[in-house]
Amino acid sequence: MKKILFLLLACAAASAQAQAPGQVRRVGVLSPISLTEANTRAQYAAFVVRLRELGYVEGQNLVLEWRFALGELETLAPLAGELVKANVEVIVTSGTAATSAARRATATLPIVAATFLDPVASGFAKTLAQPGGNVTGFPTMGSAVDEKRLDLLLEAMPGVKRIGIMVNPDSNFFLQVLPHLEVAAKRRGCEISLVNVRNERDLAQGFANLATRRVEAVLLGDDKFINAHTQALAGLALKHKMASVFPVPRGADAGLLAMVVDPNFRYKSTADYVDRILKGEKPGDLPIAPPVKLDVTVNLKTAAALGITVPPEVLARASKVIQ
Repeated sequence: MKKILFLLLACAAASAQAQAPGQVRRVGVLSPISLTEANTRAQYAAFVVRLRELGYVEGQNLVLEWRFALGELETLAPLAGELVKANVEVIVTSGTAATSAARRATATLPIVAATFLDPVASGFAKTLAQPGGNVTGFPTMGSAVDEKRLDLLLEAMPGVKRIGIMVNPDSNFFLQVLPHLEVAAKRRGCEISLVNVRNERDLAQGFANLATRRVEAVLLGDDKFINAHTQALAGLALKHKMASVFPVPRGADAGLLAMVVDPNFRYKSTADYVDRILKGEKPGDLPIAPPVKLDVTVNLKTAAALGITVPPEVLARASKVIQ
């Protein structure tokens, strides 16, 4: 796995300009996932490319220690222990579970989280502006980005009043984001209909329930199960004549809109923080702030099928328009 990853990242980084090698630095990477997803490979490739741009070249002045839990979260703790024993100078984590495992393994080594939930409430930091401990990084944008998705929908369909929200009740989205999103929707004068989906059988029934409530558009929660079924969900939304807004790019292949936090930008920012720490800055002094680069996709085929004319100002914001 490590050899495959090295080849993938070396290819992705081939165009980056390397600086002269210096002191060999050791950086650990701890992730709960595998490399089967193309998006995951692209994220770590962006991380390595950015490190190269900053002068760190694997095999010359950089050693990367990769540890992947392959979806088995119980292995994160021993993998974090391995990184500490490998004498890495910084541990890069992906997700709250990996960050927690790294933090339990060491209270002194700097930890940079490429993504994690509510770092203050989770005990990783005293404040976002001044974390104060050994953990810093980039939290998920949580309710803020979902409010932006809601606003995007309202810009695309100014008259919409009945909005469905489809979520997995077992997800972090349901627990931490949904209450804020419901308040935001009501504040904007929208009537909210909530539908829970846990398995594939729930999908068609969920849309049927929304149809009986005369829902005009649906926001899809940012959840692993929902994101894995974007094609089916987009098709069901179109079948029931509902506009749809997805948190992943492929949702706009048949849905109306997608607004996505650019994951590669997040991992480039992670590399920047690793560089600053290796140059002497303390993680407790590096502010925790969400990345702000958002990519919008608009599907004009779906808009035409729904009888929607997407306003020019929405098209002007789009990174991609599907004709």
